[in-house]
Amino acid sequence: MTQDQLLWGAVSMLMKQHGEHAPRKVAERIGSLAVEGDMAGVALWKDIAHRMDMMMRSRAQ
Repeated sequence: MTQDQLLWGAVSMLMKQHGEHAPRKVAERIGSLAVEGDMAGVALWKDIAHRMDMMMRSRAQ
C-alpha cells in the first residue's frame, strides 16, 4: 500500500468515526503535536487535514 493510499484510508476512517466532528479532531491532533514539538507529525496531520478538506468539498458538490 502506498503512502497516498494510507493517508486516504486515514481520512476515510476519521470521517466514519467522527462524522462532521472529524475536522475538529484533526485540528486538535495537530495542536497536540505542535505543543510536543513533533513537526513531522504536524506535517503528516496537515496532509490528512488537506485531504479531508478535499473529500468534504467533493461530497458537498
